[in-house]
Amino acid sequence: MAGNSIGNLFKLTTFGESHGEALGGIIDGCPPGIALDFEAISFEMSRRKPGQSAIVTQRKEEDEVQFLSGIFEGKTTGTPIGFIIPNTNQKSDDYSHIKDSYRPSHADYVYEQKYGIRDYRGGGRSSARETASRVAAGAIAKQVISTIKINAFVSSVGDIFIDKPYQALDFSKTESNPVRCPDEATAKKMEDYIKEIRKQGDTVGGTITCVIQNVPIGLGEPVFDKLHAELGKAMLSINAVKGFEYGSGFCGAKMKGSEHNDLYNPDGTTKSNLSGGIQGGISNGMDIYFRVAFKPVATIMQKQETLDVEGNIVEMQGRGRHDPCVVPRAVPIVEAMAALVLADYYLLFKKI
Repeated sequence: MAGNSIGNLFKLTTFGESHGEALGGIIDGCPPGIALDFEAISFEMSRRKPGQSAIVTQRKEEDEVQFLSGIFEGKTTGTPIGFIIPNTNQKSDDYSHIKDSYRPSHADYVYEQKYGIRDYRGGGRSSARETASRVAAGAIAKQVISTIKINAFVSSVGDIFIDKPYQALDFSKTESNPVRCPDEATAKKMEDYIKEIRKQGDTVGGTITCVIQNVPIGLGEPVFDKLHAELGKAMLSINAVKGFEYGSGFCGAKMKGSEHNDLYNPDGTTKSNLSGGIQGGISNGMDIYFRVAFKPVATIMQKQETLDVEGNIVEMQGRGRHDPCVVPRAVPIVEAMAALVLADYYLLFKKI
């Protein structure tokens, strides 16, 4: 199986399955001499882990990262950083009913068609549990680029949206509620809606907005390795993501050039920032902001028709522990993937 790595100079390769012994990763290219804040790493893992609130899956995993190499006396050595995250609360029997059936809108069917075999226990390698390794690596990437600030938050659930620009939000309030929405009134509406959706045995999608500040001018390349292209690729690699837009995004397609152009100030900053902090594929020093769309979780607790391995249309119903809305737990994943991309480009930039 190809496609298990991301990055060039700062490179992460992940391994493991949802119901295997452990997940893990290898980070290659991390600079030596960085004093790691292990509490910060644990905090990031706690933001993603299951069982953290009443509106997420109740699978109980501590998601403790065990580092195997690349760190000595609390500092990175410059050699590959190997780590594992043990799985401790698998309930594989929850998936026995889909052993011979393919769940609608999951990777089950295409996975088996491609590889001739699949781990039906929670989706195996295609499970969103793989993202635990990304968050661990992203927590280290954040410390490599410590002057760059990355803040993601839930900006919509279903048709409930924050109606304020990100500049009017207090990012310190993002962790004050289980939805991870920094607007308290909107967060309460989102939480109530997710609970109602869960009672119906259904799921709902949403969006996450990410704001990256203090980015130096010059990250990114002007042709195939555009900064926004790599950010888009990173976000679209996250399970359940259906869309990515940065800056003005699709709204920009409705505007005239005279409305959309970011006019300059004498110091090189711009009066507006519809470019989203990136011009010609290269960071311009303004805030980078983008939005990521997540579909409703595919496993629902309602009866649906599906296909079995014999080609028959059969009835099935979801079982086990699943998120009614994935976006609250996806916030640290979005931040981690942004950090991995920024760390990679930051190291490349320093070598020029």
